[in-house]
Amino acid sequence: MSAHDGTIGPDDDAGRRRSPSEEARTLVSSVTVGHLATVGEHGDPWCSLAAFGPTAEGHPVLLVSTESEDGRNLLRDPRASMVITDPSAPGDPLDRPRITLSGRAVQPQGERAEEALDAHAAAIPGARLYAGWDEFALFVLEVEQVRSVGGFFRTDAIGREQYAAAEPDPTAAVAAKLAEQLNKNQSDGLLTVARELAGARGAVSAFCTSIDRYGIDLSCTGAGQSAAARVAFDEPLAKAADVREATTELIRRAQS
Repeated sequence: MSAHDGTIGPDDDAGRRRSPSEEARTLVSSVTVGHLATVGEHGDPWCSLAAFGPTAEGHPVLLVSTESEDGRNLLRDPRASMVITDPSAPGDPLDRPRITLSGRAVQPQGERAEEALDAHAAAIPGARLYAGWDEFALFVLEVEQVRSVGGFFRTDAIGREQYAAAEPDPTAAVAAKLAEQLNKNQSDGLLTVARELAGARGAVSAFCTSIDRYGIDLSCTGAGQSAAARVAFDEPLAKAADVREATTELIRRAQS
């Protein structure tokens, strides 16, 4: 289906997207609670909710009571995994992006312990109130394997080096809010972007479904059809504050 014959038809060149490892690192940096699985005393699996804050390398830092089941399990057997998902994501829970981090929970010492506590407290500010209690122990889940599920039939195995080398998307904290503002205030501009930059010539409406550091995703409708389209920014964005100007520039470019 041609992009230039009056029908909906986004260009083939959709621009770069976040890699599975970048998606995983972004998810880890965006939420503070996961499902922690540990090995029980008799080898039985044990799963519970756990708050965490990630290190610079994306390893979850846990502050766990050693009187709890998972705390006792980690002291006895460091093997653990954590499932992390975004509970605020819309739609079917089983179709939302999620990851499983698998590795070994170690207790950092000295400067590493201070750095780990800083990482945990950055995500869970109240943690410092009980971090010094004798019954609480600090663990870092050193990630060895990652399984990423991007949705239905979209899975990826991510190696330790890939995961550690990837960066969280700096725009993630503001992307949803700014997409909502674009849809509310720039509907005509988004339609022009869809037609002129995404090649959806037959579109009669377009709204932004998501934004990331590399570009925006659009849902376009027209002529009884609907299609997804993507438009890349000129350069990957370095910080959240760049999103507004980058999307405004796309609209300017489309209108010119």
